[in-house]
Amino acid sequence: MVSKLKALIAYLSYSGNTKEVAELIEEQLLEEGFFVEKHRIGIDFPIRPENYDLIFIGTFTWNKGATPDEVKDFVLEIGYKPDNIAVFGTGETQFGGDHLFCLAAVKLAKFYKSKWEPLKIEQSPRGSQEKYVKKWVEEVLQDAKRFA
Repeated sequence: MVSKLKALIAYLSYSGNTKEVAELIEEQLLEEGFFVEKHRIGIDFPIRPENYDLIFIGTFTWNKGATPDEVKDFVLEIGYKPDNIAVFGTGETQFGGDHLFCLAAVKLAKFYKSKWEPLKIEQSPRGSQEKYVKKWVEEVLQDAKRFA
């Protein structure tokens, strides 16, 4: 019996944009044969990061590049810096321009010293940006196999 790889997708979403990215990532991981658990940061069960082969953390950026407090609390809940974290984020360039766009995701990726560049999506991923989510997940999975 072959054991499935396990992935966690933890995300915080107020508008629904980050949740949509999480759903697209989940669909692709399921197609790749992963066992996937989604975790709404601040709402769902406490997690044990050591139980997952890959952890995806999603956040939006707000208040001039800030990371939401719930995401900061989640980072404290994890309690250490696993090396299997990939970060995705949603944001809006109209609020602060390119230098603040998805800055919370950039900060998280840097904090975790993620092997992967953070995925940055302008508002909703549906439509023309779905291809960016798909390509990013493919890159994460390809690299994850190499680092495993």
